[in-house]
Amino acid sequence: MNRRTKIILTLLLVAQMIGLRVLSYFPEFVEKYYSLGVFPFVSKIFRYLFGWIPFSVGDVFYSALVILAVRWLYLNIRSIKTKPVGFFLDITATLSIVYFMFNMLWGFNYYRVPLHQTLGVERDYTTEQLITLTENLIEKANYLHNALGAEDSVMVVNPYSHRETFELSTNGYDNLSEKFPTFSYHPKSIKTSAWSLGLTYMGYSGYYNPFTAEAQVNDMILGHRFAVVTCHEEAHQLGYAAENEANFLAYLATTHNDDLYFQYAGTIFALRYCVNELARRDMDLYDELIETVHFGILESYREVREFWQSYEGPMEFISKNFFDRFLKVNNQELGIKSYSYMVALLVNYHLEHSL
Repeated sequence: MNRRTKIILTLLLVAQMIGLRVLSYFPEFVEKYYSLGVFPFVSKIFRYLFGWIPFSVGDVFYSALVILAVRWLYLNIRSIKTKPVGFFLDITATLSIVYFMFNMLWGFNYYRVPLHQTLGVERDYTTEQLITLTENLIEKANYLHNALGAEDSVMVVNPYSHRETFELSTNGYDNLSEKFPTFSYHPKSIKTSAWSLGLTYMGYSGYYNPFTAEAQVNDMILGHRFAVVTCHEEAHQLGYAAENEANFLAYLATTHNDDLYFQYAGTIFALRYCVNELARRDMDLYDELIETVHFGILESYREVREFWQSYEGPMEFISKNFFDRFLKVNNQELGIKSYSYMVALLVNYHLEHSL
């Protein structure tokens, strides 16, 4: 690549950033022509290409990318002093190409119409509405806990293997698509990640690879979370880039599944969001309501919490800060804190649809 080409690509990187800022003011355009137009077509092609392969092509792709980057840095590190401009242009030209591919294959979804608007529900809610939903979720969670054969004080154990979970997960989207056709999920391309240990240390349950359209799930995560994360990553494959929206679709997909365990996993997942928000608003009421939750459900929360605590470290701090900045750059103004939007979706959705 000659110097002139590198300069042009570097300037195009700046142009892309400006263009995305402009695009953020036209979510209806993105929704119609990209998220519901170009993206589903491209995503399906990649899922057909790579979905049948038993291992994660995306993991191999990223591994190769890291190796090539380290090799290039080793061979060119001395040029920082001798040819600093050329060194800089090599990096920015490469970033320009990667950034363009990322946005064409996936990134534009960050600028689509917010999910509460496409569902036709409000974004704001009252504490009273939150209390009502929390009470209903507790009742449903306790019922499903017993329906799965567990005593009140006993934790429900995930009865399915990873492969079985993947196979069962699509049923929820099939049922959901009867009410919302845009949530139809086919073909399937979801796999466990060979990088699961690294993901765990970084604090991630999975990831979506925009360059292969594969959904990767951390095979180390415990209990009910595996089913929920599976459906969360599948939501990303449908073009829902925002983490809070993918969490909400994971809730819908699990609770619309015919399988009782999936319904249970999704219900206690949503319940945890609601009780946490309630604790922030009214600690006394939180203490009162948490007493009505089966101890076995609380044990499931404890199991997940202690698992993640056992892997906490500087890698998680660095990765979460990086991801927070990444979200803010990509039209998620609150970054990781925007996950609280999940509660707003839960409350307002169930004002229109029964639990």
